[in-house]
Amino acid sequence: MSKLRVLTICTAVLLLTSCISKKEEVTVLKQFDFQAPPVAEVKPDTFNNFGQQRIDNYYWLKDKKNEKVIEYLKAENAYTEAVMESTKELQTTIYDEILSRIKEDDESYPLFRNGYWYYSRTEKGKQYRTYCRRKDTMDAKEEVIFDVNKMAEGLNAFIFGGYSVSPDNSKVAYFFNETGSYAEYVMKIKDINIGEEIGFTVIGASSATWANDNETIFYSLIDQTLRPYQIHRRKLDEPESTVVYEEKDPKFNTYVSGSKTKEYIFIGSASSTTSEERFISADKPNDTFKVFMPRTQDIEYFVYPHKDKFFVRYKDKENLNGKIFEAPLSGYDDMSEWKEFVTHNENIRIEGIDVLNDYVLLELRRNGLSEIVAKPISGGMDKTIDFPEPIYSATLSGNPEYDSNTFRYSYTSLNRPTTLYEYDITTETIVKLKEQEVPSGFNPEDYTVERIWATAKDGVEVPMALVYKKGLKKDGTNPALIYSYGSYGMSSDVYFSASIYSLIDRGFVYAIAQIRGGSDLGEQWYEDGKLLNKKNSFTDFISCSEKLINDGYTSSNKLAAMGGSAGGLLMGAVVNSRPDLYQTIVSQVPFVDVINTMLDDSLPLTTGEYEEWGNPNVEEYYNYILSYSPYDNINAQDYPNILVTGGINDSQVLFHEPAKYVAKLRSLKSDDNILLMKMNMESGHGGATGRYEGIKDTAFEFSFILNRVGIDK
Repeated sequence: MSKLRVLTICTAVLLLTSCISKKEEVTVLKQFDFQAPPVAEVKPDTFNNFGQQRIDNYYWLKDKKNEKVIEYLKAENAYTEAVMESTKELQTTIYDEILSRIKEDDESYPLFRNGYWYYSRTEKGKQYRTYCRRKDTMDAKEEVIFDVNKMAEGLNAFIFGGYSVSPDNSKVAYFFNETGSYAEYVMKIKDINIGEEIGFTVIGASSATWANDNETIFYSLIDQTLRPYQIHRRKLDEPESTVVYEEKDPKFNTYVSGSKTKEYIFIGSASSTTSEERFISADKPNDTFKVFMPRTQDIEYFVYPHKDKFFVRYKDKENLNGKIFEAPLSGYDDMSEWKEFVTHNENIRIEGIDVLNDYVLLELRRNGLSEIVAKPISGGMDKTIDFPEPIYSATLSGNPEYDSNTFRYSYTSLNRPTTLYEYDITTETIVKLKEQEVPSGFNPEDYTVERIWATAKDGVEVPMALVYKKGLKKDGTNPALIYSYGSYGMSSDVYFSASIYSLIDRGFVYAIAQIRGGSDLGEQWYEDGKLLNKKNSFTDFISCSEKLINDGYTSSNKLAAMGGSAGGLLMGAVVNSRPDLYQTIVSQVPFVDVINTMLDDSLPLTTGEYEEWGNPNVEEYYNYILSYSPYDNINAQDYPNILVTGGINDSQVLFHEPAKYVAKLRSLKSDDNILLMKMNMESGHGGATGRYEGIKDTAFEFSFILNRVGIDK
């Protein structure tokens, strides 16, 4: 239930109908071909809000300390294993295929920062990365900073959350957890020179930065709802920390960061619509933080220091796509002293910026496609990187070195492996640094990539990106998988996936629907798919699905859909409304119990979500959320084949949401299609944390899809 809710997976179930030729007819097993599925006990709880009564028969499944809850989850997992037993060979085949497209022994391209080249590598047979550096040149002796494989030894789940090196390069603060949760981390500090921890441990830290004295560290701390709410300062030899800032508004998260110029430490506070920043000199860690500009509802701003001025990325209701100002180093709090550096454009969204000594680097989005621009600070012509393909993603990586005239960016598309480039602004030359390797071989020319538009219920044109094998006939006989997310302004960008070709090479059309609720077509696109406009996300997705069917790419008895987290909410809402459109639904860690969760402000991440979904303590929002909440709108009707996943340690979407959802679906659905739940009993929102285990999860889901359309090889 936050912007962390970003995941993708897939599945499908099918009984072919008369529109398919006789030679394609297959027998697909149904629910009655297997043992009876688990049945959760009915224990009604009654809720009353605004004069309306709700009865929740499975509210009791929230308590994972209850042995009966664990027994039910294990029973569902056992049923899933039994149903999927016949696909074991296919799962192995898919796993091997995906692995063959991945370079197991690989190394990231090194990045120079503060005197060292930093990089990481993967090694064949090892689940996690190793993080390294070399001083001055890549010919210097390698220093291993973290071997995550050793850190994770003997653990069922492990997430390495990143690290921050002190200005003198001698110490490193790092984050990890052993639960698989993306919101609960432990921070420790290690002396890099001797490779030992210094006895500094913080439970629940979520961001950190160093002061220039190399002895003082600032970090954020989460509360019981997992909201980062305090900023602490502590010297390494101090027994206790000092709270330097506390965010009182439960809608806001707070975080701490340093500036590229090494001059400042910033504390940021942000909700979904409003932000505020305060700062001190990095040389004076005991100073009191000064507010850059007091918060104003519905104004977001972010400060990027230059040695001569501040650059401010700014957004309000009249400038939704954002603009950039220059502000003076003194008098910065008087907005009348600000000068526009980049004006607002209703057709171009500012996605991100990076400040160098002579240039401001811009990542922009126009008509759903990325642009990268280097804009001279002293004036002159912009330098723009052109991308010729009709649908792609380009991401600005910038440069951590302030005085540089080069920057990096990555480029990918549905049939183009991700490639890292470096651009020299002064010479306008581009150098390819590293291209994603596909060891088993890959020819982009074997596939067709298209961008098409579906007409939504209200007449709005919604873009879709497609990829499929060349020569595919649009006669309605092809299986297809359509994916989207559609929340929090997070765009459903295209990228090369080493795994999805296990479906495409078996004849699938793969589609990404760029629906409202994301920012694919600008900030207004996001506004039109949130709060009281949320249903636009669902109807857009339905219109995209209908477009695939009407244009002959697939048919309703061969169409699978997938989405995870908030995309799982999308799946739940869509399948309640139009179950006839889909043969299979894959809903991973789905946010489906929306009304109950949003009414419980003791749960993680809830209050901060009011600006995304609305506050259900207000009757208008209560009624609207209740009208689409997937769990509350399950009907006694036929449903497609459905695979639902969850994680027992999930802190973004608690495990009980998918559990309750499956229990209620089982009790009401009138069909004999397969309904499965796969609950990871060791991890959280992202599923398995090791890379090989993650591939096994993907192979499982793809095998479910293929099995449901009658493909067993």
